[in-house]
Amino acid sequence: MDAVFKALADPSRRILLDRLNARNGQSLQELSADLEMSRQAVSKHLAVLEAANLVVPIRRARDKLHYLNAAPINEIAERWIGRYDRGRLQALADLKHALEENGMSQPVFVYVTYIETTPEKLWRALTEAAFTLQYWGMGLKSDWQVGSPVLAQWGPGQEFVDIGQVVLEAEPYRRLSYRWHKYQPEHKELFGWSDERFAELIKEPQSKVTFEIEPAGSYIKLTLTHDDFVPESEMYRGTREGWPAILSNLKTLLETGKPMTPPEQ
Repeated sequence: MDAVFKALADPSRRILLDRLNARNGQSLQELSADLEMSRQAVSKHLAVLEAANLVVPIRRARDKLHYLNAAPINEIAERWIGRYDRGRLQALADLKHALEENGMSQPVFVYVTYIETTPEKLWRALTEAAFTLQYWGMGLKSDWQVGSPVLAQWGPGQEFVDIGQVVLEAEPYRRLSYRWHKYQPEHKELFGWSDERFAELIKEPQSKVTFEIEPAGSYIKLTLTHDDFVPESEMYRGTREGWPAILSNLKTLLETGKPMTPPEQ
């Protein structure tokens, strides 16, 4: 956590985080505009933020875009929150909230976490129902071939159903991507939506989720990118709030053998 606190201690780096919070997914040129810093200085500050895992660079066509990552703040809140006085606690809570409220104009959610596991175990945890049920509360089943459906099981012992998810990429132990489902009748009941509201929500186009697995010493770097949303979509708001808890549960399951929080069934 030292790298996170060091990164946050510099006011210039906090300015860069504020800029990404206002508009996520910016290039170095965009972040440098109108700042009293050279582009080289901005680049050095971004390198510190990247090293602390607070900012994630992602290639989009020819551009290198920078995204906020809420994972380190979640870890501070979960593991160290009791060591801070009320003022610092509120500052962490405000920053955590800011990092998760990345603005509706750029509907891309990026989350990076480091897990003490192996690529093989992490792949199994992402693709086998016996694992996903433990930390997610939903079983996933597929042959994980491009074009195949990704079936869902809403709880232990339930039937697997086709909810419109389709495999887009599957490179074992390295990369997995599939078309995300639309809202289902189960969600209508869970959230108490009217028939009219549900009919509007299911008109939203399907989004896409991508997992990238990279060795990082004794850890595995897991990068989740959820995109292809329409601006201000209900699905974007829901997944943005849900992924940090799901991935924290996944990390705890793989490192301790049991999830941090039993998933709701």
